[in-house]
Amino acid sequence: MEKLRFDFSVKPTDEGKSNVICITSIATPDGKIFGVPPEFQPANLHKEITTTSNYIQVRKTLTKRYQTRKIWITLTDDMSKIYLDKEQNLQFKDNYLEEIAETLEKSGSNQTLNKLLEKLLENKSETQNLGAIAKEFILEKFNGKNSNANQWIESFNKECKRFQINEDKKKIEILKQFLEGSGTEWYSCMLIKFTVDSEWDTWEKKFCTTFTNKGWSPIRYALAFKYQAGSLLDYALKKEKLLLEVRKSIDTGTLIDLIAFGLPNYMADKIDRENLTGTEDLYNEIGKLEHFAEKNKYEKRNIFSDTKFKQIEEKKPCRICINEKKGKRYHLEENCWFKEKNKKTFVKTVNNSELEIELNEKNPKN
Repeated sequence: MEKLRFDFSVKPTDEGKSNVICITSIATPDGKIFGVPPEFQPANLHKEITTTSNYIQVRKTLTKRYQTRKIWITLTDDMSKIYLDKEQNLQFKDNYLEEIAETLEKSGSNQTLNKLLEKLLENKSETQNLGAIAKEFILEKFNGKNSNANQWIESFNKECKRFQINEDKKKIEILKQFLEGSGTEWYSCMLIKFTVDSEWDTWEKKFCTTFTNKGWSPIRYALAFKYQAGSLLDYALKKEKLLLEVRKSIDTGTLIDLIAFGLPNYMADKIDRENLTGTEDLYNEIGKLEHFAEKNKYEKRNIFSDTKFKQIEEKKPCRICINEKKGKRYHLEENCWFKEKNKKTFVKTVNNSELEIELNEKNPKN
């Protein structure tokens, strides 16, 4: 027997902080493989092997943990005495090595492949589970225009905690399900810069820094929002949402006052403020005033109809202008400039006729 194949592998030491090159098995030219017991695997125990040029080259090649190489080495007389007895049986330090069947090695490879497939399926299953969990979140999507980014991300963290999503990577992955608009673009940029393997604290800080509105416009809009038309209840709910988005910690009394302030005075005056202990009480009272909103809507419709009718009338030509042969002019007759003039002419004509008749009666010769 002129040569043997030595299978090298980089393994962690017992404390796990460093690596060591080991000889895990030895194969013969006829295809038989013999395992090396764990206590004899470190390469530094095989001094005759470590002094060969083959090992020096292998040591340069194996730079990462769990890397492997299978190298044929020609045996010297000293090596043969260490690894073979007189009958050519494999041994090491007077311990015969146990043969490993080729099928078992293949089986081990298949097991490794199966483990990889199981891992991939597990990751796919986790992704599907995250999608199913996201549907259970009680949280509206963030589009970059939401009033308070800090409150939104706080609600997101609470939902993650409720569904026991504690890993940073899973939080980052599920965050994508709740972003749209400019929020989606921000997520893509973050993936490029930090990847999903970064810390959640980094993503959270960047999110708040990017989308937190430090101006007064959201607060100004929420406070100035008033009832214009439509359902009173719809107005009240919208007003409450705007106020809570800018200040979640607002007390109930102030919330009720600001919602009522946005109502028309004649409606708000019909609500007894002393009996309101929560927004639900206010909504109940507002529901009783819905008929005023409908009445106001009907009156506005009539005003619009009357105005439209007057506009149609204004499109008719003025008869006074036509009689005066001033052409077709479109304005109300009571506003016509020739109205007074026409009236005076008429009176003057009548008076002259009466005078003429009277004179003829007194002096027929004339």
